[in-house]
Amino acid sequence: MTLMFPNRSRSYDDARNAVRFLGYDGMFEVPFFIEAAALIKPESPEILVSDYLVAFDAARGTILEVAAKVYARGRRTLYVQDFR
Repeated sequence: MTLMFPNRSRSYDDARNAVRFLGYDGMFEVPFFIEAAALIKPESPEILVSDYLVAFDAARGTILEVAAKVYARGRRTLYVQDFR
């Protein structure tokens, strides 16, 4: 099966300082994290969680393409993208 992203939900994970989103390979849920610093360069100390989610949404197409390519290279239980 191929990795799919039918669920558009995403959330900010404070412990990881990353945005979490899910992919699905058949019945298997595949968690992905993209580091917050990869979404917004911290220019001000007052960046809100909503700013990270908006940045994720703006780059969603590219993020999902990269996530699918990384997943295709080898299946793991967790994926963290930093795009640096």
